[in-house]
Amino acid sequence: MIKLSEAEWKVMNLLWEEAPLTMMQITNKLKDVTGWTKHTVMTFLRRMEEKGAIHYEEGERAKQYYPDVEKEEAVLQETEEFLDKVFGGRMGLMLNTMVEKKALSKEEISELYEILRKAEEENL
Repeated sequence: MIKLSEAEWKVMNLLWEEAPLTMMQITNKLKDVTGWTKHTVMTFLRRMEEKGAIHYEEGERAKQYYPDVEKEEAVLQETEEFLDKVFGGRMGLMLNTMVEKKALSKEEISELYEILRKAEEENL
C-alpha cells in the first residue's frame, strides 16, 4: 500500500493521464495551478519513486516518468482510508450525512441509484 500526499496526487493524476512525462513537462503542466518550481517537482518525483509509486526510464534528453500504481487501486485505498477515518468504515453513514446536508445533486442521486441497481443485479 502506497500513501500519497495531496501534492503527489496532482503528479499521479497527470501521469495517469499523459505518461510518460519528463520532470520539466510535469513542472510546466502544474506550474499555473500549483506554482511549483522544477526543484519542488524533482523532490516529489524522488519521494514518489522511493515509495514505489512511479519509475523513470532514461529518454533521449531527460528521464521519462511512468506511474507504477494503477489509478483504480490508489482511489480504492484512499476511499477506504477516508471511510475508516471519518465514518468508521460505514458507507451508509457517509451517504446519510451527505443527504442530510443536501450535498448531493439530483444527477448524483440518480447516478447512485444506477450504481446500486447494477450492484444488486450482479449480486443476484
